[in-house]
Amino acid sequence: QMQLVESGGGLVQAGGSLKLFCVASGRTFGSYAMGWFRQAPGKEREFVAAISVSGRIYYTDSAKGRFTISRDNAKKTAYLQMNSLKPEDTAVYYCAGAIGYGLTYVAQSEYKNWGQGTQVTVSS
Repeated sequence: QMQLVESGGGLVQAGGSLKLFCVASGRTFGSYAMGWFRQAPGKEREFVAAISVSGRIYYTDSAKGRFTISRDNAKKTAYLQMNSLKPEDTAVYYCAGAIGYGLTYVAQSEYKNWGQGTQVTVSS
């Protein structure tokens, strides 16, 4: 079972940047698609970005042009670089892993491994 630990969250002013890290344990990180999701106060958790095993990348519309997802299989780490942050980006950010065929990459139900989350707060 792959375990995930996020870090890198914090408090930043609007327009600033943060880089989130998701470090995995176990030997099969390279076999997992990795996704980032977020949950704002009082809202449902939502998809942010995902990267497939082959490196194909998916973003939600609000993340396009501002966020960059990447992975380093040798380091068993997924990243989310967030630039031009806005107050509406404030949320707990979770990384998650999915394995299998026919993934949509955006559906939370496809992800069986989740981290504990890291808080991102963007002040105006």
